[in-house]
Amino acid sequence: MTDRLVWLPFEPDLLDDPPAGLRYEVVDPTEHVPDSVGQVRFYVPPYQVGSAVADVLPQMTGLEVVQTLTAGVDNLRPHVPDGVTLCNGRGIHDTSTAELALTLVLSSLRGIPSWVRAQDRHQWRPGWRPALADKRVLLVGYGAIGAAIERRLLPFEVEVTRVARTARDGVHAFTELPELLPSADVVVLVVPLTEETRGLVDAAFLAALPDGALLVNVARGAVVDNDALLAELDTGRLRAAVDVVDPEPVPEDHPFWDAPGLLISPHVGGASSAMWPRAHRLVRDQLHRYAAGEDLWNVMSGDY
Repeated sequence: MTDRLVWLPFEPDLLDDPPAGLRYEVVDPTEHVPDSVGQVRFYVPPYQVGSAVADVLPQMTGLEVVQTLTAGVDNLRPHVPDGVTLCNGRGIHDTSTAELALTLVLSSLRGIPSWVRAQDRHQWRPGWRPALADKRVLLVGYGAIGAAIERRLLPFEVEVTRVARTARDGVHAFTELPELLPSADVVVLVVPLTEETRGLVDAAFLAALPDGALLVNVARGAVVDNDALLAELDTGRLRAAVDVVDPEPVPEDHPFWDAPGLLISPHVGGASSAMWPRAHRLVRDQLHRYAAGEDLWNVMSGDY
């Protein structure tokens, strides 16, 4: 089969070596939906365009594959028609998100936000802060991004414990969290949002953490119970650094803005110069596999 139509969010030349035998159009559905929508076979939605993608999918009557540029597909999955293969952007954001996770951990532990505020006031505010060294870090979610975070943590002389949905060699199961949380100095969340992980970090989860523990969320905001987190932050018992919240963006009057011990970044885990080279490589490789009739990578099935 030749001349199958591919919609891309960027010029095909950026793929370096796009496969022959496919026809390419650059489309942003937030600006215009071409008449060729019914001919699309392979669709790469723009990065983080929200509901516009969900609106255009039903018009793609010949669609075979959706390849996202995001690791999470929870917002898109319900709108993908039956029989269409959904592939996520596993590998695109590993480097960038892992860098941010480490940045959030170090910034929160070493008190970087307080120094920035002091600098704004032209104040010299030295002080004693905890180091990352010698901490026990619990990685809740151990896929590609979790492994990338671990590689960056280990040189800081920490002890890393891995947790995932199901146990495997060297990785604990979610069901073991009640036994693991009391000894965790830092908890990094990097799980997909599913019915199992929604609200996973509730009052009981947080209460099991030791005093002074740090919670870092680079997963999805809905993994954490907001009220439970705010209650712990207000007492000063725990600290948190989050790149994701629920809802996003954070409303101007939300208590998160003034919560003590909370560092917020505006969902920028993947938004760095490391993203696009990896996105282009993944899309190129997927299109070559698609054109050759080979099995695709990163096919999403089941809850994940």
